[in-house]
Amino acid sequence: MAGIHITDIEAAINYWRERKPSPDGVTLAPELRALAEVYALMVYHRQDEAAERGFPAAAYAAWQAWYQTQPDTPCIAICSTSQGDAECKGCGRRFDEVQRWPEFSPAQKRQVWRRITQRGEAWRFNRYAERAREAASAPASPPQD
Repeated sequence: MAGIHITDIEAAINYWRERKPSPDGVTLAPELRALAEVYALMVYHRQDEAAERGFPAAAYAAWQAWYQTQPDTPCIAICSTSQGDAECKGCGRRFDEVQRWPEFSPAQKRQVWRRITQRGEAWRFNRYAERAREAASAPASPPQD
């Protein structure tokens, strides 16, 4: 089962801190409290991932709200897997990840995003970085059935 990485929880916390700042420097919004509890337990237990299944409902909802602000796919419309490459030169995903992307859970997608971002070798991070920026700023299209 996929896990939600601590850096994604940190990003979600920062998202909510900006969206719902503390009125007095002490009080936290419910979304922040929920995420902070998960974060604190992860730090205490020295874990860098929390299982997506079993994630506390309020924390998962807060994380999902942040997740929805992120680009869904790393695709930049240059897919070398369609030409037989095992890993796409454009986005960095492996062939099976490109094929199965629609059925991946949010945590699975974020795991792939983390790996390709850390490697930073795909064209989306260098040669065609401007395409990635344009795609990220474009409004999300509704899911197609």
